[in-house]
Amino acid sequence: MAKASLAIRRRARMAQKKVQKTAKLGSGKRFAAVARAAKAGGARDPQAVAAAIGRKKYGRKRFAKMAARGRKRKRG
Repeated sequence: MAKASLAIRRRARMAQKKVQKTAKLGSGKRFAAVARAAKAGGARDPQAVAAAIGRKKYGRKRFAKMAARGRKRKRG
């Protein structure tokens, strides 16, 4: 996947930083913002990049708990 223009990548990064400050942990908005920034950066699988970052930041157990809550919320 090709990288987006520099202006688009910067906009995505700035939007992600704003979401990081305002969105509650576990809401899924932070994850989505990181995935959008990764996609703008040219990642093949932006959700995998976001998941790897989340696991590194919060640890395997805590991130798995948040992911399970997100899947449950998405289902029903």
